[in-house]
Amino acid sequence: MRPPWKLLGLAGVAGVAATGVVVARKRRAHVELEPDELRERLRARLAEVPRLDETGPATPPDAA
Repeated sequence: MRPPWKLLGLAGVAGVAATGVVVARKRRAHVELEPDELRERLRARLAEVPRLDETGPATPPDAA
């Protein structure tokens, strides 16, 4: 049986369009932030990351 090439092509186009919609929605959330607000959020996230010291990697709090 021959594969339905038209249906496969339409499914591919629909998949690409759906992926574009998802990417556009995620990108829109980043664009709406003011630069100062984005900078504050990034600094807050950086403050949450455990720092490395000279002896090696930081251990997670539950590893003790």
